[in-house]
Amino acid sequence: MSADILNIKQATAPEGLRKWEREFAQGVKGDATTFNRSGVPIKPLYTPMDRPAAQPEDAQGYPGQYPYTRGIYATMYRGRSWSQRQLIGLGVPEDYNSRVKEILDLGASALSLIPCNSVFRGYDADEVPHQLLGTCGTVINHVKDMETALDGVPIGNLSTAMNDPSPFTLLAFELAVAKRRGIPWTSITGTSNQSDCISHFVANHMFFRLALQGARRVVIDHIKFCNTQVPNWNPLSIVGQHMQQAGATPAEAMAFTLASGIQYAEDCIAAGMDPDQFLPRFTFFFDISVSLFEEVAKFRAGRRVWARLCRERFGAKDPRSWRFKFHGQTSGVDLTRQQPLNNVARVTTQAMAGILGGLQSLHTDGYDEVFSTPTTEAARIAVATQNILREEAHLTDVIDPLGGSYYVESLTDEMEHKINQIIAMIDEAGGMYNAVEKGIVQQMIGDSALAFQKKVDSGEQTVVGVNAYQVEEDPATYPTLEYPDPERMQNYLKKLAEFKKTRSNTDVANALTDLAKSTETRKTNVFEHVVKAAEAGATHGEICGTLRKELGFGHPLTVV
Repeated sequence: MSADILNIKQATAPEGLRKWEREFAQGVKGDATTFNRSGVPIKPLYTPMDRPAAQPEDAQGYPGQYPYTRGIYATMYRGRSWSQRQLIGLGVPEDYNSRVKEILDLGASALSLIPCNSVFRGYDADEVPHQLLGTCGTVINHVKDMETALDGVPIGNLSTAMNDPSPFTLLAFELAVAKRRGIPWTSITGTSNQSDCISHFVANHMFFRLALQGARRVVIDHIKFCNTQVPNWNPLSIVGQHMQQAGATPAEAMAFTLASGIQYAEDCIAAGMDPDQFLPRFTFFFDISVSLFEEVAKFRAGRRVWARLCRERFGAKDPRSWRFKFHGQTSGVDLTRQQPLNNVARVTTQAMAGILGGLQSLHTDGYDEVFSTPTTEAARIAVATQNILREEAHLTDVIDPLGGSYYVESLTDEMEHKINQIIAMIDEAGGMYNAVEKGIVQQMIGDSALAFQKKVDSGEQTVVGVNAYQVEEDPATYPTLEYPDPERMQNYLKKLAEFKKTRSNTDVANALTDLAKSTETRKTNVFEHVVKAAEAGATHGEICGTLRKELGFGHPLTVV
């Protein structure tokens, strides 16, 4: 705000405001300004004077109307609630199948498959130490595993999220299962939930299977294939969660995510795709911290920025292309091992921020996720938290209930300004790929993480149970989900060996050869051949291994 405007506002401020300022100054000595996690200065009181005088009353628009500050649909939750999507994964495919049916019975309306760490790293179960298998997710190595995991699950009318980094073998297996069941691919809905290779390169190295430029090729082929063959599937989920959990502030996480979206959009356009074909299927995935108003403003500002980018920068004409659809997950990094039941309050606050911020899909963490994959009780409470907020707290009665708040509107403007500043910096660096290859983004995240930790260490930022309000307790009193039965895992390995022995290895070898050849020219679609290899019986590790040989191994940049 310019000095001239500030002076005019002070001169025209009502007497009541000037009286409050005098009384507040007498009660609170010194500068009362605080700062949120994004570094935005926060005043003790907001009034109509905090918004530009020339701004029309409806500058933020209306729900379902450009620039979508107040929500991407006219009806929002009055018309349809957000999807309740719980992340599930543990043990062998039979374990997943049992748990997913429990979660659906508890009220979840969509499912998400978390694979074993061996799968995330791009290997089959027989290529890693068996003690690690199934401890953090489900072992899914081939199409028959997916058949077992989804047995009795109506994938033709239930949205599924596959936490599936490049080259997207889990979706390939699901499509193969659908074909075996006679379900048309046009009925398959959901999201390739870990398709954002940029976020993996920056902040989630375990997911980074292929060299950056190779992953860049595969993700564009994946988008092109899904747009034509699986039109109701969202092939790209651009992930701000990884960067925020690594230490980025909420404003930085939003800016980096939108900058990645710019990069992917420009790559799709360069590949000959129409923005109005691919942009409606772009989705976003964010961490929701416990800083409630900051998160609400982050999402409102992000919607506004993305709408303008799609319309003005990419030239998209279809209003569906301007919509900023996002999934939110309550932040695991805010949860504490100390006094873990306090995490129920943290998750509730985070969920409220996401709902008030206008998300389309929500995962609420179990309070015990700091110890293990959530127990059944913790998962039940996590799902019930969403039900309570929707049906008892009546958070869905009014669309954008914080809209018009002097504080929230002013904070949304401030967050938008910060987001645009960072996007401009990324543009100046030559785009998101160039910025991460140079370590610019990683350095900013590291600096922000260190700054926040210093606040916690000094006590400036209170964390209940960690640096304040501490009590003595035994963590062993809280139940954790037991590791998979070693005997069941050994049986799985025997089944995997039998599968590899009895399948048509000639068909597998031919499919993998065709997959390798597909990387040699842009005229062929790599993901199409991933699907064909999955249908032929190739395993996850074989598909990843083939592409690693052709496109290079993933080696993230280390910034010291």
